[in-house]
Amino acid sequence: MNKTNISRPHYLNKITPYMDKGVIKVIVGQRRTGKSFFLRQIIGKIKKSQKSANVIYINKELHEFDNILDYKDLVAYVENKSKKRTKNYLFVDEIQDIEHFEKALRSFNASGKYDIYCTGSNAVILSGELATYLSGRYVEIPMYSLSYGEFLDFKQLGDSQEALEKYIRFGGMPNLINFELEEEIVYGFLRNIYSSIILRDVVARYGVRNINFLERLVEYLADNIGCLISSKKISDFLKSQRINISPNVVLNYLSFLSRAFFIIKVPRTDIQGKKVFEINEKYYFEDLGLRNSLVGFKAGDTNKILENLVFSRLKFLGYKIMVGQLDKKEVDFVAEKDGSRTYIQVAYLIKDEETRNREFGNLLDIPDNYRKLVVSMDELAGGEYKGIKHLNIRNFLTRFK
Repeated sequence: MNKTNISRPHYLNKITPYMDKGVIKVIVGQRRTGKSFFLRQIIGKIKKSQKSANVIYINKELHEFDNILDYKDLVAYVENKSKKRTKNYLFVDEIQDIEHFEKALRSFNASGKYDIYCTGSNAVILSGELATYLSGRYVEIPMYSLSYGEFLDFKQLGDSQEALEKYIRFGGMPNLINFELEEEIVYGFLRNIYSSIILRDVVARYGVRNINFLERLVEYLADNIGCLISSKKISDFLKSQRINISPNVVLNYLSFLSRAFFIIKVPRTDIQGKKVFEINEKYYFEDLGLRNSLVGFKAGDTNKILENLVFSRLKFLGYKIMVGQLDKKEVDFVAEKDGSRTYIQVAYLIKDEETRNREFGNLLDIPDNYRKLVVSMDELAGGEYKGIKHLNIRNFLTRFK
């Protein structure tokens, strides 16, 4: 198989309905999740169907485009490359690096001469500026690291416990296709990606000075996947380690990491009252391989990593995800999509009746008829318990919709 020509049909299917429809297509996500390659796939699709199409491509990660600093530079470059008697397709990679880019996009879109595609690695800049200047004229398509199914396709592996363990250990950054799945090789590569994300999308963009604290914060989050977290709780923990950081600074640093798509915040909701709580949320990693390359992979982390896997599957499928609160009980995930809900509880193994009562019991107490699932590592998981389905994690990652 040609390693440079593996498509991601999930995203092609998402973007195809918007092609040549007068709306700007914005692909967002963490660096190195395949956005640039995806743009090239779209270009290939266009050129195949329209031989005369004029493609204008700008990649702000390449030195040849360093002179495009603001929207005026962007307008001048694009107008110089445009053609009058053919369709113009504009592609801008990492557009957040162009100052006031939204002004140029608004002008291009209003002219009707361009079908526009761009990518970005900063959630707040993109959503904020585009919502202000281009409300109703753009569609945002999140792109994530490889799902388990995509990982199997990229690495040409069959679904097996061994393949799942590789995915858990190394994650799903697309460039892993070029490496043997060995810790020393993969983790060295992933630590370089981590440095790029932290230095370019957090430290440089927000003028972060306390890099040591930022790295300690990432380690804390890595050790507390699936735990309810507040800025005060982190601040108090750091004080116990003789590091004096205020809750407001913690909150700022968490937001910087979230804006770079490195971590994703999941709020809590009261299942019965449908109230969203303003404190104590959970944070999950966009890619588990990046997390493991920083703090190592330990067998004792399996339960928290399972939660991250379930979260990633729900995110990939486009669910709105929250942590459920039912009186004093917690439901790991409340997932909403197309006007319906799914409640999910995640457990390592259902090893005894006490565990079964706890994991299934939380779901049994929910007074509605929406779908309810327990997901675990049990090889023989299947069937139902009092109307609640029990799925093995591999079945969930490959079959759950």
